[in-house]
Amino acid sequence: MKKLTSRQRQRELKAIAAIPDDRIDTSEIPELTEEQLSRAVRGQMYRPVKRPVTIRLDADVIAWLKEDGRGYQTKANALLRKEMLRSYEQKKGPERAGAENSNSRTKRTRTR
Repeated sequence: MKKLTSRQRQRELKAIAAIPDDRIDTSEIPELTEEQLSRAVRGQMYRPVKRPVTIRLDADVIAWLKEDGRGYQTKANALLRKEMLRSYEQKKGPERAGAENSNSRTKRTRTR
């Protein structure tokens, strides 16, 4: 199957969104059970927009990223994302975190 351009994909999504709900046949789609919903993961299929950047990194850091071969940029992105999410969670604090998060949080100390 040929990959759609961004414009083609937008056109198809608009056409699908314009279909009234009562015209969509869901008879072959089983209902989700409570157990299935409890194991669901939100955002798993989300793919953020990528932007090309120029960044200066230490030579040993680049060598380490490239150790495993292809995918070193993806590896760097994953490491930065993990740190970004950890930083957001740390800034959230117990007063802003939901009740479920405030009990399971552990403090991390940072050393240089």
